[in-house]
Amino acid sequence: MNGNAFEIPQTMKAWVLGGVDELLQVEKPVPAPGPAQVLVKIDAVSICGTDIEIMRNGLPAIVQGGSPFNKNFTIGHEYMGRVAKLGEGVDTYKIGDRVAVEIHAGCGQCERCREGMYTSCLNYGQNYEGHDKGHRANGFTTDGGFAEFAINHVNTLVHVPDFISDEEATLIVTAGTAMYGLDVMSGLYAGKGIAITGPGPIGLMGVAVAKALGAYPVFLTGTRDDRLEMGKQLGADYVVNVRNEDAVKAVRNIMPKGIHYVMECSGAKDAFNEAAQMVQRGGRICLAAFPEEPYPVDVAALVRNNIYIFGIRGEGNSATHRAASLMEQKRISVKPLHTHTFPLDELPTAIKYAKERIDNAIKVVVTNKK
Repeated sequence: MNGNAFEIPQTMKAWVLGGVDELLQVEKPVPAPGPAQVLVKIDAVSICGTDIEIMRNGLPAIVQGGSPFNKNFTIGHEYMGRVAKLGEGVDTYKIGDRVAVEIHAGCGQCERCREGMYTSCLNYGQNYEGHDKGHRANGFTTDGGFAEFAINHVNTLVHVPDFISDEEATLIVTAGTAMYGLDVMSGLYAGKGIAITGPGPIGLMGVAVAKALGAYPVFLTGTRDDRLEMGKQLGADYVVNVRNEDAVKAVRNIMPKGIHYVMECSGAKDAFNEAAQMVQRGGRICLAAFPEEPYPVDVAALVRNNIYIFGIRGEGNSATHRAASLMEQKRISVKPLHTHTFPLDELPTAIKYAKERIDNAIKVVVTNKK
């Protein structure tokens, strides 16, 4: 590379899904950006629990109208890199710019996209021959970040300042998802209380973002003391290990009438009903996790207490840009979440490590920078 110019090869290394829980390293053609797109030279990508879920079950990935297995499909969606090539009409980025990415680029023509709800695009997965509406969800319906290059629409890019490391930049989209969860509950007002259940990456980022926006008090509940301690570092006012004490009682002891908001990030069997007991009458609950199986819900309690329920998908409403702004202003930090780094060539080892050490591996990142 000379100055800002990138030498772009004809082919690249990429990991693709074979069968269930099978990753294969192959050579793929380097894709060319179309209008309003850029080619990103991927420098780092973090492993998300959803990547592991896709490897195991296929969903929520949908490729060419069906299962993602054995279709030469590259997963990975939490990545960053540098702009290597510009598509026609792109003038908001230049070659060499460091960028983080959002996952979703809606079709731009359906009812939801025209309302700005591009993560709920009604043409989700419609991006292949004979069914191409222009939708993209990298790592879910279109090729993602476990490769040397990827195509991204300009709407999905966020500038990354120099003082944010590559590893930290892969977590900008995670912070954006947390921000979106707060958005859909009609925004978080300073001085309002929130309980965040589940200290995974989104839950921990939810703590950091909520605190940066002025929430008080901020509760974090979970089962792992090391994660809860990290929540304190990120701004949680109270942490509750649910193995040792009742989370609902802990919240109600501080706020007898209940808390204003709950953001459910655990997917645990009893988490939703507990959230409904934590929240005050007329309060709001956001669901941000994928439970492993259906569970019963006390709907009557929701109706009696006029409780509002929201579900989120991804990092909508341009929330990633606002989360990145908080990081640029140094009002939130994602440094505690990055714990381990592997080279891209060792992706299967990195994924195995993430699976086996889920208690102490918050975010495992694979790097491809040369």
